[in-house]
Amino acid sequence: MEQTLALKKEAYFQVAEGVWGLKDIFVNVYMIQNQHDNQWVLVDAGLKTSVSKIKKMARKLFGEDSRPTAIVLTHGHFDHVGALKELAEFWDVPVYAHKMEMPYLTGKSAYPPADPTVGGGMMAWMADLYPNKPLNLKDRVQEIPQTGKIPGLSGWKCIHTPGHAPGHVSLWRQNDKVLIAGDALVTTKQESAIAVMFQTECLTGPPTYFTYDWQAAEQSVQKLAELKPEIVATGHGRPMSGEAMQQKLEELSTHFKELAVPNQGRYIHRPAIVNGSGVVSVPAKEKTSSGVLPMRLAGVAGVVALGILLYAQRKRLWA
Repeated sequence: MEQTLALKKEAYFQVAEGVWGLKDIFVNVYMIQNQHDNQWVLVDAGLKTSVSKIKKMARKLFGEDSRPTAIVLTHGHFDHVGALKELAEFWDVPVYAHKMEMPYLTGKSAYPPADPTVGGGMMAWMADLYPNKPLNLKDRVQEIPQTGKIPGLSGWKCIHTPGHAPGHVSLWRQNDKVLIAGDALVTTKQESAIAVMFQTECLTGPPTYFTYDWQAAEQSVQKLAELKPEIVATGHGRPMSGEAMQQKLEELSTHFKELAVPNQGRYIHRPAIVNGSGVVSVPAKEKTSSGVLPMRLAGVAGVVALGILLYAQRKRLWA
């Protein structure tokens, strides 16, 4: 009971045995501990604002001088790597990512452009403003072994789940059917600032504004649904579990086009083409209506309001 109260106060949450999460503004990071040797791994690195929060969480969970054996990336979008360079250098640990993600982590290629025309809310309308440039981690980043097993992370396997990002991976623990899905699917409507603010539960496909290949995204969700997970933790939204979650995941897998794919957007009919060196080509932009500018201005105002509300909520939480 005391540990549960402490986690609530610190905005951490327990996903499963040896698995904890941290929400920073609108994105989650995870820490996984090996029960047999107490070593641990960080999964994703959140926003630039996440550095001190992740360090504090690590101290609380694992001890003052503890550091992970590695940092594992589900993918390299800005909201999953914001604190990555600083943390990797501070702890002096390797970073693991799928080989198809390497161009975006070694300075060779930017991701396919974000698509604000997909609609769905202010978080989508603002997508053109989100950072899209590649990181350059140089020799610190390593490819996840072809076996899918991460050194220092026993009992888990990385599964390639592209569509939202070329080298996107999800992490799977077979013995208790725990899935860390990254952004292959999420448990809140990430396009909506209101849904993000209140963490409204909605098991759905990947955030639409960064998804560059909808056919691959559908296949990835189907692959994850076939695992029949007992617990699902994602890059955005709260963890979900039990029969109700499994039913929703099966529905998403079966009716992906109706439930997850937007009605409009740059990549709906043609994906961006990528290879091991990065982006090869992208389809032309969708024609936008005269209403886009007002929506963008409303989006700016909404994001500012969201930030103020989140700050106020956090102040109350820590009071």
